[in-house]
Amino acid sequence: MTKTLQRLVYRSTATGSTTSLLNLVAILGESQRNNDRDELTGALAAHGGRYVQVVEGAATTLDGLLRRLEQDPRHKDIKLLERENIATREFGRWAMANAVVTPEAAPVLEDLMASDFPSAALIVEALKAAVSLQHAEAV
Repeated sequence: MTKTLQRLVYRSTATGSTTSLLNLVAILGESQRNNDRDELTGALAAHGGRYVQVVEGAATTLDGLLRRLEQDPRHKDIKLLERENIATREFGRWAMANAVVTPEAAPVLEDLMASDFPSAALIVEALKAAVSLQHAEAV
């Protein structure tokens, strides 16, 4: 039986500081461990008191992730922006990539995070660009 591959995009409000390196490292570390175990991939951006995240994986696994996210005290007001079937992963190399918000990307993400109806497609593209730039600079 083939697993349906899906992508979900969500935004949430942080209950702690999004500028704290300690908070971000804790979230990324836990996400990477859990996602590696569950065969999920994705990217997270933290900025201005909000998170946006893209997660890809099997539909049933994403159901469990959503239940866990709703219980996670590190954020609230989770808004699922998109959930769709996909043919391939955009973040297949990362259990959970840290999409570093550069000064150039900050205005775009601020607009997306503040919007009542942010474009999930633009969030995916912004996170892909941030992750690609970060990894290109590391090489």
